[in-house]
Amino acid sequence: MNDIRKVAFEENKLEKKLCRLVGQAIGDFGMIEDGDKVMVCVSGGKDSFTMLDILLKLRERAPIQFEIVAVNLDQKQPNFPAQTLPNYLSSLGVSFHIEEQDTYSIVKRVIPEGKTTCGLCSRLRRGILYRVADELGATKIALGHHRDDILQTLLLNLFHAGKLKGMPPKLRSDDGKHIVIRPLAYVPEKLLERYAADMNFPIIPCDLCGSQPNLQRQAMKQMLREWEKQHPGRVENIFRAMHHIVPSHLMDAEAFDFKNLDISTVLSGIASRSAGDKAIDESELDELACGTLIPGTYNPLI
Repeated sequence: MNDIRKVAFEENKLEKKLCRLVGQAIGDFGMIEDGDKVMVCVSGGKDSFTMLDILLKLRERAPIQFEIVAVNLDQKQPNFPAQTLPNYLSSLGVSFHIEEQDTYSIVKRVIPEGKTTCGLCSRLRRGILYRVADELGATKIALGHHRDDILQTLLLNLFHAGKLKGMPPKLRSDDGKHIVIRPLAYVPEKLLERYAADMNFPIIPCDLCGSQPNLQRQAMKQMLREWEKQHPGRVENIFRAMHHIVPSHLMDAEAFDFKNLDISTVLSGIASRSAGDKAIDESELDELACGTLIPGTYNPLI
């Protein structure tokens, strides 16, 4: 009996943590507003199942009113269990829509064997989901990308595209008609794995992007996990760094007006964080890395 109580306690604690992280992200970035109709994209993976589950729980206690409609894009992948999601969503009593579009055949026909299918697959899905959002009258489109997805995107851009660019928690579509949100932006993947196992979600594997070996994103994922094991706190610090940008100490002339900077310039906004010439000295970097910097003398997260 004690073991059963312990398991129940741990499951409840995990659920509360997920609700707190998702609620914090929603509040920090203004993801959901009173009267919104949120189209929750459910692929059949652990991330989207958890996102839907937590959003339903938060809706019950939220001080605002908003609708949820779950949407799945059936891409006609071989062996796709077409009744799994309808049966599951019906059991929840949540409104849902299944959109059937054979993007699988298009991707397989256009992309040569052995080449990455992610780019084309993503573009096709995005266009279809935007159309469905219009048809359903959705004001927000919720995607299940989590903290680790955001970090992997940051590293992919850094290593392979020469950009400091991640995956935004909230964005407006290029046509200006849709707002996309990522409620799991603060949630580490390991928590989603535990929760999905606890909840026994009917996971549906992906036979397109998710089945490809040797993807660079998988390499980034493995690297981050190794860092987390070998250097506790490093991954969290990288994620925090995305919240604390100092353009005046980088080299993007579009983000900071270096050319017109002189002694009469008044720094404001994000640039004011730099406090003029206050930057990390090499000695401070060494001390931070070794953990010998005196507490209170410098806090890189403020």
